[in-house]
Amino acid sequence: MESVSKIRRWVLVEGRSIRSVARATGLSRNTIKKYLKDENPPSYQRHAPPVRHKLCNGFDLRLQELFDQDSRRPRWERRTAQKLYEQLVAEGYTGSYSPVQRFVRELKRAGACSGDAFIPLHFAAGDALQFDWREPLKIPQNPA
Repeated sequence: MESVSKIRRWVLVEGRSIRSVARATGLSRNTIKKYLKDENPPSYQRHAPPVRHKLCNGFDLRLQELFDQDSRRPRWERRTAQKLYEQLVAEGYTGSYSPVQRFVRELKRAGACSGDAFIPLHFAAGDALQFDWREPLKIPQNPA
């Protein structure tokens, strides 16, 4: 962090007092002492992984089934994650919207790269034609 190095330079190199640096920066003297004690700038360290609630009681299978049904529909008829959540709530789901949203996002990501494109490399005679609609290049003739 730039401010930590600036504070360390003011106190350790220029010899300013901790109180004057605290007044100039608006930080507490305890914070400045902490910055002086540690050579590395402070950074946030997560103590425990974030709590991710999962779909419960087999609703993940039901959501997978609903998503598969929607994938066979035209794009304008597909349900959003919010509509799928409302469908699950009507069926007895008591969880929140966030796990449903994460599950649908993962399903979309998984399905995005699974489609294989077919590009034919061999064509039957008369199947593929190429045209050049440009004017023919006129080469000047030398009257030598």
